[in-house]
Amino acid sequence: MSVHADVARRRIEDLLRTHEEQVTRRWSEIAQAPHDEVEELYRALLAALQEGKNDFADVRGLLAELSRARVRAGHTPSDTSRRVFALKEAVYEAVEADGDAEALRGFIGFSRLVDDLGLITFETYVDAREKIILDQAEQLLELSTPVVKLWEGIVAVPLVGTLDSARTQVVMEKLLQTLVETGAEHAVIDITGVPAVDTQVAQHLLKTVVAARLMGAECVISGIRPQIAHTIVTLGIEFGDIVTKASLADALAHALKRGGVQVIGASGPRVTVRAESA
Repeated sequence: MSVHADVARRRIEDLLRTHEEQVTRRWSEIAQAPHDEVEELYRALLAALQEGKNDFADVRGLLAELSRARVRAGHTPSDTSRRVFALKEAVYEAVEADGDAEALRGFIGFSRLVDDLGLITFETYVDAREKIILDQAEQLLELSTPVVKLWEGIVAVPLVGTLDSARTQVVMEKLLQTLVETGAEHAVIDITGVPAVDTQVAQHLLKTVVAARLMGAECVISGIRPQIAHTIVTLGIEFGDIVTKASLADALAHALKRGGVQVIGASGPRVTVRAESA
């Protein structure tokens, strides 16, 4: 750094310290931000500039925290960065009022520093937004793959939408956990809401069935509609000894029978069942 640049830097730093109250108050007004918020940032900035230390870790941390909080509150990155950039206007007013040429030259370097700090809010916004989107996607994935208890010893996984590797993993984890918690010996995987079954989807289903079998549960795949049956045959997909049924009702009836419960009569929507004698 040249002698002139060093003098200019020291002069702007002196001005920032001398006019702290004036600058922070004006910054708060321009940015329409709480005074305590800008004051904390300003003091961290002064501490980083002190004696040429130039360690802005604390400033970056405060800006990252501010940006994440404003993301959660629904603000755009432009709103947050403008709040930071408003510091330049507040400082320039103090420099202009001071009228010192060295302070004006020092303001140029200070302005570049504020620009760099403002960019941190954009970077933090992107990271925070991606995390929010990922968290929401995981929550939606959890909600879209429920495991429900149909009967004593019988659980079902009604699938809706596309079945990919990530979702298969969630299905397996939730199904296995439910099998452990309930001690169920029968599981129904219903694909009525799955729009299409190709080789990849079939492989995912087979993985889920194998995982459940390792836990000692018999699996039935239901929701095999005519179109899906035609596709399975055309692609030459083999489900082996896995039981498949056209509807969830058929799968439940099969599981009930395997569990020792026999359907002995029906009247309208009501079905009478009794346990088979040993």
